[in-house]
Order: sequence, then C-alpha cells, then structure tokens
Amino acid sequence: MSKINAAITGVHGYVPEYVLTNDELSTMVDTNDEWIVSRTGIKERRILKGEGQGTSVMGIEAVKGLLKKTNTDPLDVDLVICATVTPDHVFPATANLIAAATGLDNAFNFDIGAACSGFIYALTTGAMYVQSGMYKKVIVVGADKMSSIVDYTDRTTCIIFGDGGGAVMLEPTTEDVGIIDSMHKSDGKGAGFLNMKAGGSKHPASLETVTNREHFAFQDGKTVFKFAVTNMADYAAKIMARNNLTGDDITYLVPHQANKRIVDATARRMEVDDAKVMMNIERYGNTTSGTIPLLLWDYESKLKKGDNLVIAAFGGGFTWGAIYLKWAYDPK
Repeated sequence: MSKINAAITGVHGYVPEYVLTNDELSTMVDTNDEWIVSRTGIKERRILKGEGQGTSVMGIEAVKGLLKKTNTDPLDVDLVICATVTPDHVFPATANLIAAATGLDNAFNFDIGAACSGFIYALTTGAMYVQSGMYKKVIVVGADKMSSIVDYTDRTTCIIFGDGGGAVMLEPTTEDVGIIDSMHKSDGKGAGFLNMKAGGSKHPASLETVTNREHFAFQDGKTVFKFAVTNMADYAAKIMARNNLTGDDITYLVPHQANKRIVDATARRMEVDDAKVMMNIERYGNTTSGTIPLLLWDYESKLKKGDNLVIAAFGGGFTWGAIYLKWAYDPK
C-alpha cells in the first residue's frame, strides 16, 4: 500500500482594509518610521475595525476564498482547525464559528493555541488526520486580531503586531509531495517572558486587572529575541539535516514574521540566500498565527509543484518548530 501524504492543495488569505502606518503610530506613542523599520522591518500593519468584529471574521473570509478557489463543496470538508490566541470567545471555539458561517456542517472543529507557532502546530495536527486515512479534506486556519490585546501606549509591542489570517486545504496524496517531516518543541519556563497576564482562570477579569492594564500582550523583547533566533534557526537547520537538505535544495524558507532581524538570522543559520526567504512583514507586521498562511497566499503564484519549503516559527510558551514540505501544485 502506498504511503499517504497530506498535501496543501489550496491557500487563501484575508487582511482588513484599514492600514495603520508607522507615521500614524508616531502620533500615538514616542516612535517614528525610521526607528520601527530599522528594528523590525515593519512599515505598516492591518487593523480590523468595527463593533463586534472578532478573529472569526478574518477566518470566515479566508475559508470562503479557499472553498471557492479549490472548488470544494462545504459539505465535503471533514475537519476545521483554527490556530489563534485571540479567539472571539473563551468558548465556543473560533473554529466552531468559522465552520457554521461557511456551511461546513459535516466538519468537526476545534482551536489550537500556541501563539506564533500555532499555525505549524495546527498544520501538523491536521496532516496526521489525513495521513492516517481518517479524513480526506481538512482546513487549517491561522488568524489573530492582535489589535484586541495590544496596548497602544506601549511602543515596544504596538509597533509589532497587526491583524490578519489565512487558511489552507489539506488533502491526501500518494505522490512525493506534501508534508514530509515536522519537528516541534516547547518550554514552559519561557512563560514569563511573553504572555498576557489576565483573562484566564488564574487571573480572571476584574476591575483591578483592567486598571492595571493586564489584558494586553507583554513581551520581554531582549529575552524573546534571543530565544527566537536560537530555537527557530536551530529547528529549521535540524529538519534540513534530518532530510539531507542543503541551502541549495530549498526553494523557499517560510519563516514566522516576528521581526526581520530574527528572520535574517534564521536564513543565515540555514545558509539560504535572501532571495529564497518569504517576507511580507513590511506590509502586515506580526499577525501571530496568521503570518505563515499569509506568506503562502502572497507567494502562491511563484510556487511550483515539487518546490522544497521549510516553514519555521517561534512563539510564546515558549513554542517553536519547523515543517519540511514539498509544494503540491503548479500556479493556478
């Protein structure tokens, strides 16, 4: 019996219309365009505006576009996994809302929360359902409305994050394409360096937590930078070594868009030329779970069947990992 691989057979993204530029941010906090670009590579980011607009809005639009692009009957989808740290509600899951709004009535669905590593965790999880032979069509969504948990008086975090998301379709194949290998790791000792203190069961919302501004993302930038550079780069290099790949074999590095300096360090560790590094951080900033599907969406027209991609991410938790996949289709 031939081995079943899980292949990405389509990708679609969505970003809100509102563009928050560095110049506008400079009217809100003590910063400027040159300072932001030199430290992060970010020029602008998208913000989801409007009353009652949650992460599901972006996930729904991404899934609608994906279903249309892949000519998929919504009733044929077996599973939806949504990676997010900004769910619409503590419960129900944002994946529940996305599935209900897009007619995926036969799909079971759940959320995965692993911060900026969430999408690769979800992608590997979805692939396992396909590889086992259990499911034929799995949709993996990565989306976050980071503006909902960003303190726009804190210049160390508000310059980094934006809103956006994307979705991919996973389907079985017996060809030598699809997800070939994955490696994941986590270390809870990093929890204090990148987190949101209040809002969970340990520190439920109260007048005190709101007054103390504890419902915003906190980041110890220097520590996170150090761990991200080391671990994201190491795991990208490890998965290449485990699959006997060199920088010449890689068509594209698909890195989480945390910070251009982190991405550059990862590429150097892998010995991959800059031309082979997917980048769109300058337009979207760090959309957390949304960065990788947005990259694949932006670069889809450049990808060809058989291209070797290494996806790498690092996030709060700490969480990190890498995926090696072979692209499954030519430009459509």
